[in-house]
Amino acid sequence: MSLVLWVLGFAALGACARVYIFSQREKFINRYVFPVFLTQKLQQQYPQLTHEQTGLVIKGLRQYFLMCCKAEKKLVAMPSQVVDELWHQFILHTRAYQVFCRKGLGRFLHHTPAEAMKGKKDASDSIKRAWRLACKIDGINPKKPERLPLIFALDTMLAIPGGFNYALDCTRSRTGEHCASHIGCGGGCSGSSGCSGDSGCGGD
Repeated sequence: MSLVLWVLGFAALGACARVYIFSQREKFINRYVFPVFLTQKLQQQYPQLTHEQTGLVIKGLRQYFLMCCKAEKKLVAMPSQVVDELWHQFILHTRAYQVFCRKGLGRFLHHTPAEAMKGKKDASDSIKRAWRLACKIDGINPKKPERLPLIFALDTMLAIPGGFNYALDCTRSRTGEHCASHIGCGGGCSGSSGCSGDSGCGGD
């Protein structure tokens, strides 16, 4: 009996430790001050963006890292072209990125292009996971959204050339737009997902 209690106590202690570790990682990501060079690189690549708009892209990148933290080691699609570009710039500064990943995620977050995945199901699962996590962070019902999560809305909001565009109302979606309701619905959905082309999907 005492052995059973010891095992249960040890398991409970482990669960508490795990919750604490993840809360600390999320706190680190939320408080992290991204290097100034990221904003500079973004403004060089997208000179049309205002200071306020570049701040939104930084916020989108922070949101993506929080999504990856919550997903642990599961793949999370990158739903925004402009955030993906910013992520690329961060990765190029290896030392800063490695430190961030170690403290914020507990591992190095690789950039996995959609075409490098095992199959369409992996890509589909990763964009649906991204949708659920982004909705949770922004306080949106993923099944009945009244608006798009920030990271799904950014490319359209900022008129990013070649961006990933999403529509809530699929009956009114324009050519090239991905159907957000298809991403958020249950099994049996059809339609385009946002994890396509060169969009990155984080995971190991």
